Amino acid sequence: MSEEKAALSPIIFETAGELQPPADLTAVFKTAAVKRAVGQPGKQPGDLILLEKPEGGYTIVVSLGAPEKCTAEMVRRAGGGLGRWLMESGAERIDLDLDSLHASGVEGATGALLEGIRLGAYRFNRYKKPDEAAPRVRVTLRCGPGPERAQALMERATHLTDAVLLARELAHEPANIINPVTLAERACQMAADLGLKTRVLDENDLAQMGAGAILAVGRGSQTPPRLIVIEYPGSGAEPGAPPVVVIGKAITFDTGGYSIKDTTHIVGMKYDKCGGIDVLALMQAAALLKIKTPLVGIIGAAENMISAQAYRPDDIVTTLSGKTVEIVSTDAEGRLVLADALTYAQREYQPRAIIDLATLTGGVVVALGRVRAGMISNNDELAGRLMAAGEKTFERLWRLPLDEDYVKNMQGDDADLKNSGGREGHPVLGGAFLSEFVDKSIPWAHLDIAGVADNPKDLPYSPKGATGFGIRLLVEYLESLG
Repeated sequence: MSEEKAALSPIIFETAGELQPPADLTAVFKTAAVKRAVGQPGKQPGDLILLEKPEGGYTIVVSLGAPEKCTAEMVRRAGGGLGRWLMESGAERIDLDLDSLHASGVEGATGALLEGIRLGAYRFNRYKKPDEAAPRVRVTLRCGPGPERAQALMERATHLTDAVLLARELAHEPANIINPVTLAERACQMAADLGLKTRVLDENDLAQMGAGAILAVGRGSQTPPRLIVIEYPGSGAEPGAPPVVVIGKAITFDTGGYSIKDTTHIVGMKYDKCGGIDVLALMQAAALLKIKTPLVGIIGAAENMISAQAYRPDDIVTTLSGKTVEIVSTDAEGRLVLADALTYAQREYQPRAIIDLATLTGGVVVALGRVRAGMISNNDELAGRLMAAGEKTFERLWRLPLDEDYVKNMQGDDADLKNSGGREGHPVLGGAFLSEFVDKSIPWAHLDIAGVADNPKDLPYSPKGATGFGIRLLVEYLESLG
């Protein structure tokens, strides 16, 4: 693991060595209520109590919650609680008693625990004083499965959480650091480190090919847009096997353009790039986990700003597909960027399936809150696989309709389409617009992650801010393809 990747997590996993004595601090896991470290009673997964050992050192008892409710997700949350405590305690090393964890009988418990520890320990502290940086903690796995199995689980959890933490880190970076150009540079560096093929289309390339939608969105910014393409060939895949294409919206900052956001809603718009960032991190995970399925990641990156050059309401833009779009709202910009990316994906590849991720609409937050992402799909099998992957990883989805009536509502008055159909059915209309740029013969799913890409408060294994939602889900989906 490179220094950059290692720096994203203060947690370093290792398996027990024959000559390595047990640590002074050992964690055991119980499916029962324990007390929090501060002494208050608690019944939630991740509540804990510190007990002194007669022979010296300490045992930390971590609650997995009520036995009848113990699942892999509860174990993951327990790991999150332990990860947070490790950062606050100043511990340098801890042993995990995996035998006590296996007594819970929960399938996938070890992997879930390791994910939770690393994800729960994460903090974005790049711009804080050095003495406020998180300490390094070595976490040793003892007992449980055989050492080879433990090693495999440890490596998988590390690679998977490295990708999630990369997504969180980049999402937290402000717009004066990450813009379409610097995001493309980061993507190229990551791809080079992993031996992946990349292509970056600049504003001249986009203009020459006729990608008028993404160009319109980025026209108001002094930083021009980019279409970033990363290819992963698959581990052992047959040459020419059709790839899954994953597309992400990366609006590195969204003012709303001339349909400007108010002061309440403009704060946090650095997170409007989360869909594209997730695609970048997914490509890293696919390469490190050696996923069999060929994968192409496409990131549509632009900054939606206001200037004399910015696009306006009533403008008509011509997309890469040739379809024209009447601009009703310059704040409905993400679907324009995705429209050109969807067309590019189909022209350049013969996709097995296309999945796009985007913080597309505030309407999905109204509809589903911050619990599930919205999904719109033209294919029941693809939608079913994604739903199942979401339930397993607890990055949950909820399928929204795609009736022809919604599509008709996006027809324009003076152009083929309009980019906004009003507030009623807002998240569905956004997906209906995108469906007009996908050949009906290609399985496609749109994931609106606006409600789950970042949190306004701490969650069990995700601190306030970016979550990296969708990476674990999509890894699970890709692995289910065999």
